[in-house]
Amino acid sequence: MAQDTVQPLPAPATPARALLPLILPALVVGVAASLLLLGVESAAEELQDVLWRNLPDALGVGRYSVLWMLVVLTATGVAVGLVVWKVPGHAGPDPATSGLDAPVLPLAVLPGLLLATALMLAGGPSLGPENPIIAVNVGLAFWLGRRLLPRAPGGLWVALAEAATIGALFGTPVAAALLLSEALAGRQLKGALWDNVFAPLVAAAAGSLTTTLVAHPTFDLHLPAFGRPGWGDLLASLVIASVAALLGMAAVRAFPYVHGAFARLGHPMVALPVGGLVLGLLGALGGHLTLFKGLDEVGEIAADPDGWSAGQFATMTVVKLAALLVAASCGFRGGRIFPAVFVGAALGLCAHALVPAVHPAVGVASGVLGVLLAITRQGWVSLFTAAVLVASPAIIALLCMASLPAWLLVTGRPQMQLRDDGTPVR
Repeated sequence: MAQDTVQPLPAPATPARALLPLILPALVVGVAASLLLLGVESAAEELQDVLWRNLPDALGVGRYSVLWMLVVLTATGVAVGLVVWKVPGHAGPDPATSGLDAPVLPLAVLPGLLLATALMLAGGPSLGPENPIIAVNVGLAFWLGRRLLPRAPGGLWVALAEAATIGALFGTPVAAALLLSEALAGRQLKGALWDNVFAPLVAAAAGSLTTTLVAHPTFDLHLPAFGRPGWGDLLASLVIASVAALLGMAAVRAFPYVHGAFARLGHPMVALPVGGLVLGLLGALGGHLTLFKGLDEVGEIAADPDGWSAGQFATMTVVKLAALLVAASCGFRGGRIFPAVFVGAALGLCAHALVPAVHPAVGVASGVLGVLLAITRQGWVSLFTAAVLVASPAIIALLCMASLPAWLLVTGRPQMQLRDDGTPVR
């Protein structure tokens, strides 16, 4: 006689009266996190216009000439190096040791970190704003929350700020929900899952709506319409995602060695200017589209999938990945998601240029998926980001299948994040 299976009891639900008081703090954190992100990006864009448009035009120098790229990127390294060296808090810990789960930094560190981030975004290094902005929002939310509502647990403010910033970055709370579910997987939760993510989702929704209403962002690349997937599309997605994952893992493997080489230079006023010079040389090799965080540049190459040859797309892919590796290693403050999106998109368009039967939407989404899995090791966020670039529900099934071999290639291997002693996190 078969033994009856004993089902575990569900976690007790949290009473609504315990969740309702969290709504207002979550809304405030969400709006504030979005406005801080938008403020930093707006200031960086103004400075970028000065550095890459007004100044070269006034001097009669080509905006993206080799000389000007070398000058601006090296000068950016000097400016950020001065912040890291002289500003109180030294712009936070080594960015190679930080990920999306930001530590709570002292309040005195945050102004320098914001300044270093804005200078980086304007100057052209291949990093995004996500890691430092999350860290700043976490620090501010924790500091203010502990003073205004001292009875609330400190972890609440960290979760609200992280979710709010991710919602603001992607313009939707879905990315934050997926990241939260991945972070909570395997934890012994008190209460149901939705009770635990209730307040962070409110913060993420407030952050994303604020960004949407103020800045009107979009991730849709407006690629040629993708209809019903076929067997050829499935094969293409499996191959491209796997190749992209291997390419990303090559950068991950090199990360501790490149970081160690810059660390041996011994001082931020040496490492960062040298890093800026190397980035200028890479920009000269790959062209101006391989500069900056990469989101606007992805839109430019996706607007004309047949506008570059396979060799040009391959060059942009390799150069952008090398630029991401150098920028993340030499001390520039920034995140790795948005440059990785450019790498994956350029690789996917290279596949389309080599084999025209590969649909551009399949190539781009699969390439982004594979690179993000290797660089971030965040499965849900990688799937989500790849899917939102292509406005077609049919792509999701292909991406789910393509993620399986790509994940097997990256799981259990080093991540693109280091411990304090320089060894990679696994």
